[in-house]
Amino acid sequence: MSEVTITVRGEHEARVAPERATIRVSVRADGPDRAEVVDRVMHLAEPVRESITARRETGVVVDWSSKQLSVRAERPWSAEGKRLAPVYYASVDLTATFAEASELSVWVSDVSAWDGVEVGWVNWHLTPETSSRVEREVAAHAVAVAVARAQAYATALGLGAIAPVEIADAGLIAPAPVQPFPGAPKMRAAMMQESGDASGPSMDYEPDEIVISATVEARFLAR
Repeated sequence: MSEVTITVRGEHEARVAPERATIRVSVRADGPDRAEVVDRVMHLAEPVRESITARRETGVVVDWSSKQLSVRAERPWSAEGKRLAPVYYASVDLTATFAEASELSVWVSDVSAWDGVEVGWVNWHLTPETSSRVEREVAAHAVAVAVARAQAYATALGLGAIAPVEIADAGLIAPAPVQPFPGAPKMRAAMMQESGDASGPSMDYEPDEIVISATVEARFLAR
């Protein structure tokens, strides 16, 4: 047995506590008079905006944004099947990113009782720096698993050291050819990040750990 091509897969995952929480809040008003509805929703949105900016100044909120006023009109139908006078709906959406879950809970407890306020989703996430660092570490561990697995196969076959030929995202390595690919190996890692619920952000003030995982496929020559 001169040499053998060994193809393996390496996986690794890390669980990290969320560092940030981004929440969406909507302020809504409706009525028969457009100008009155617009004025009321702007009046209702102002204390919400002030409560966010005040926390931004103290560092509790690290980022926030407010969308432009949205206004629409609908003409409902009566029980007799006749179109009634228009009803106007106005809304302002705001998002805020909190640094602490406890501060988020306190703020939501306050604003959720205010007139016209609807609390929406919460998205738990990491800072970009932490996310990049953990992804690099997880990818390196996944490659190490693939190397160890390939070496175990080679040892079981009575062969010696292994030499990398190709490393790629899961599913991207083509079937092995008759001769190994020449040239330097390609280095890529398939990264996946989860935040507990795959269906999207949810209202949860005690979030699950964020799962960051990597899966690689690798091909080696064992002699």
